[in-house]
Order: sequence, then structure tokens, then C-alpha cells
Amino acid sequence: MKTGVIIARFQTPYLHDGHRELIRQVAANHTKLIILLGVSPIMGSRKNPYDYYTREKMIKKDYPDIIVLPISDHPSDRIWSESLDNLLKSVFPTEQFCLYGSRDSFIPYYAGRFETVELPEHGDYNATELRRQYADKVFDSNDFRAGILYAYYNQYTKVYPTVDVAAFRNNRTELLLGKKATNNKWRFIGGFADPEDPDYESAALRELVEECGDIEVGEMTYETSRKINDWRYRNEADKIITLLFSCDFIQGEPSAKDDIIDLNWFKLTDLPQMKVACLLSDEHHELFDFILSKYLKNE
Repeated sequence: MKTGVIIARFQTPYLHDGHRELIRQVAANHTKLIILLGVSPIMGSRKNPYDYYTREKMIKKDYPDIIVLPISDHPSDRIWSESLDNLLKSVFPTEQFCLYGSRDSFIPYYAGRFETVELPEHGDYNATELRRQYADKVFDSNDFRAGILYAYYNQYTKVYPTVDVAAFRNNRTELLLGKKATNNKWRFIGGFADPEDPDYESAALRELVEECGDIEVGEMTYETSRKINDWRYRNEADKIITLLFSCDFIQGEPSAKDDIIDLNWFKLTDLPQMKVACLLSDEHHELFDFILSKYLKNE
């Protein structure tokens, strides 16, 4: 008899009735049952919050006799299918297999050599909605607090991309700078790139308009990038790297908005003395040095 294989993700905080019915139906037709859990290359995300080991323990708690194995995601359906087949045959070389999935399952993407069976959904369970229901729940238990630590320690350290803008006027002899309430020093206008930004140039323009109002500028030109010693991340493993863009002011009246409390135009020739007087943000010193070395020498 063939061995039944369920291929799924089980990215939920508990095994719901749909999971249990899927397992029951497959177990009713096979004496041996394997569950292959899809493993994302991303360590921890809203769509794949639970790693393989967490999901394996969840299944094994209620079904200790079921064999649970990981199958890594791959951008090529053909290679993924070959990997799946090779995994099963390497662990169980004498077995034949029947692969099971349900709605929105692996079946349309599978090009391997084993039989596939699509089972009907049991109930209207939505993994995304279940995750959302639990996303803001706080529980008073050691396990809950330990789970938070586990999740953070099992993520890749991250680089957060930001954009800063050197907005020039008067033939690039003057620069528009702003101040934030948290740091009473002059700095470039900028902020975090957004996942919805189509590119960093668009992010830079968005930040400029959000913080300086409805002004018109020319094309954004990439200048350089630097790691930023931002006070919020100074003692964290995660860091900020900013991309500096330049543009030419065309028209409009800059006005401080968002988290900017003041705006002003400054001559490039004044910036070196402002730096000595500690009037420029320490976080942006390297960016100012770059701009001065590139543009001030042409004065």
C-alpha cells in the first residue's frame, strides 16, 4: 500500500478542525502517514511566522506517530518537485507515495512522479485570518514571553533602508535643511523607505513632500549611501543604511510638516563652520562631508 503524504504549511497558532479532518481523511486510506511542512527562506514574517520546529511540535503533540519532515521553498517549481521526490525516496527508498493537498495547495505547481489527490476543504478556515486574530493578543505566561524571545532571536539581523535628500537652489550653492523635535540640529530631509514605494527615488520624493509641503523639484539623483548611527538603533543589532539623493528646487514655499519642526536654506559655504559649532546633526556628518567635498570645491 502507498504511504500517504500531506503537503501543507500549517501556519496557524493551533491545529484547527480543517487540519484534523485533512489528517483523518488521509489516515483512513493509509497505514503510514507523512506530513511535509513547507519552509520559507524568510526567517519570521507575517505570512510565515512559525518556523519548522514550532509547527512540528504542534503536530507531534496530538499526532506523535506521524512523521513530519521539512521541504524548503524554491523559486523553480521543477526543482522544488524534484527535491520533494528525492526527499521522500531518500528517507523511504522502498515506499510508494500518494500526495495530498487541499484548496490553494501545492498540486498546480507539482511536476514530480507521484500521484496527487486534492481533498475538499473542511469548514471555512483561513490561516491569514487566524493569524490576524492572534496577532495583538498578549498572554500572561512564561511560555508566551519565551516565545517572543525565540521569535526575535531566530530572525536575521536587519538593515532598515532610509532616504535622505540634498535639495539645492541657486545653482547648488544653497541647501534646504530641517530640524526634528528629538534632535535640535540641522539635518537632511528624509525618512524610512516604505514597502509600497516603487523605488528609492520615489521614496525620497515622498519624504521631501511629506516633510516640506507641496514643493516642486527636479529629478532625484543618487549621490551616496552610509550607515547611520541613529540613536534608536545604537544599541541594537539591526541598523540603518541611508541612500542620499540630490535634486534641484524649482518652485513652491517649503513649510515644516510631519516630524520636521523647522526648515531653512543655508549656503554651502556656511556648513563647515556650522559643523564646527555643532549645529549639524551628528548622524549626518558623513553625508554633509560628502556633499561639501563634491559641490563646495566647485565654488
